[in-house]
This record gives sequence, structure tokens and C-alpha cells, in this order.
Amino acid sequence: PDGVSYEDATFAEPLACVLRGLRKTGFERGDSVLVIGSGIAGILYIDLARALGAGCIVATDIDDYRLEAAGRFGADAAFHASEDVPARFREVNGGRGADRIILTSGALPAIDQALRTVERSGTVLFFAPTDEGATVPLSVNDLFWRSDATLTTSYAGSPADHETALRLIRAGSVRVKEMITHRFGLDEAGKGFALVAAGSESIKVIIEP
Repeated sequence: PDGVSYEDATFAEPLACVLRGLRKTGFERGDSVLVIGSGIAGILYIDLARALGAGCIVATDIDDYRLEAAGRFGADAAFHASEDVPARFREVNGGRGADRIILTSGALPAIDQALRTVERSGTVLFFAPTDEGATVPLSVNDLFWRSDATLTTSYAGSPADHETALRLIRAGSVRVKEMITHRFGLDEAGKGFALVAAGSESIKVIIEP
């Protein structure tokens, strides 16, 4: 659309995926949200949830740089994933678990944290794959019969999600421009990929032809 730069438009696809994922959780205004993993996907979830009226938003990560970014983009609290996440979340959220949990990490400890933090009738969204062949033990009685939790997945976004993403970007509802941390020319594209692969000190890396 007019008024949307090419840089900003690079967020259309990831934001479309995030829109679909948040919708699949059954998110409603006022819901408490836990985002596990504060890379670009996690940051987009945090900013979008805040824009859509989430209640308490908590983020976790293993990297201090990304935890600080999570706070800047709308998390009420952000703490290291090595902490007791279920207990810390309930401290921040008045003793209750999370209504909606977004797993942008496929690490097994992260999945365990999500399953132990979800509130009754809450939803856990698996937004990232695990290692091939990984399995997770869970209690059917505790998770489903007693808590009535929903486990779901999401991948990609529909054409309608892409259109909505572009409208949100054009309106400035999601602060994508502020998420760009690095810009490289084509001759330095390798540096850009290396920075993303390292998983720290960057959020969104742009390659400018």
C-alpha cells in the first residue's frame, strides 16, 4: 500500500503468521499472555497482543538483549527462561496461570514450562517445531480433564492474514520499524545471516539490494 516502505513490508509475512496463530488461541481482549521465546516472532506476538488489548503479558528468553526488547515492545514482565516460569508468571498475574501461551521455542524445557503455566480452559500454541523425533510426556488427567486446556499449532498465514498485516503495518498499530536492528548490503549478506543464526544482539535484520 502507499505509505508502506519495502522495509516495513518485509514484516507482512511474519506478522500474518502471528495473526493466524493468535487467532487460533482464541485470544480475547483482557487475556493474560505468556510468550516463551522473544525473538522476532515473540516480539511480534507481544506487540500485537498489546495492540489488541491483552491484559498481563509476560515474556521469557535465554538472552538478556531479547528480554530487554520484550519489555520495550509491551511485556509487563520479562525474565530468564532458567527461572521457575510457572511460579514467576503467577506472581505477576495475581496467582493465576496464563490464558494464552505462545511457544516460539521448540525446546523441551520450554514446552514443559508452558504445560505447567496454562490456566484452566487456557490454550497453548505450538508455533515452533521441536527436534526431529522429540516427544513430551504429559498427564491427560491434569492437563485435559482437570484443566480443560487446549493444545494447538499454527503455521503460515492466509491471504486475508497478509492483507490484515499490511493494514496494521500501514496504521502503525504494530511497531515494525522499531524492530529493525541491522541493515546490510548484498556484499554483507553473510554477516546478516550469521547474526540471525547467532540468536542474540538482533531482532530483525534487513538485506538492502
